[in-house]
Amino acid sequence: MLKKITNYFVIPFAICAVLYVALFPKTTVDMTNFSTAGLELNYTVSNDLALLATDSNEEVKSKTQYNKYFPYLGKSYLGFKEALAFKESRGNYFTVNDLGYLGKYQFGEETLKLLGVYNPEYFLYTPELQEKAFLANSERNKWILRKDISRFVGKEIHGVMITESGILAAAHLAGPGSVKKFLRSYGSDNFSDAYGTSISSYMKRFSGYDTSFIKPNKWAKANL
Repeated sequence: MLKKITNYFVIPFAICAVLYVALFPKTTVDMTNFSTAGLELNYTVSNDLALLATDSNEEVKSKTQYNKYFPYLGKSYLGFKEALAFKESRGNYFTVNDLGYLGKYQFGEETLKLLGVYNPEYFLYTPELQEKAFLANSERNKWILRKDISRFVGKEIHGVMITESGILAAAHLAGPGSVKKFLRSYGSDNFSDAYGTSISSYMKRFSGYDTSFIKPNKWAKANL
């Protein structure tokens, strides 16, 4: 009886096991191509997090899925640049708008020339250069507006509290010259871009971030 059981169950099982090994051999994954060793990583955040950083709705901010999966950047420099990038392009390095502005931070070609960038196509497809351009442009604007920052930060213009980060965000939108006119006219000269976004709206939306990381630099350039 035992012999019959062996014939009917054990032997077919052994045959199936041999066939499985033959048909599905164990493979190993070569992880060499997945290594990040030696890479200079650029830390950005997802579009959802950038939206969260700019959302004034406390109910949205308290949702557990955000707290669970994303580091909250708050009012840090990283929070500042990612929130601004989300407003400009939804954080897309490779986009060009219908006015020809390029990349994650929507730079114009003339501004790029001031920063030492003369190849727009290369700029568009080089995220690291875009990050360096954002910092260099912010440093340059902070130098140009240094006296206005000292004079106006902490004051209120048309219901908008003036902060350094608001000034730098507005300068990214409209250029430092337009921001000077806004501040020195106490809001009477309130430039708006082609899409109707005003200096005062940027001042308000991006107020209160810590931009001490940005150092005033008249000669700032975007160099890899």
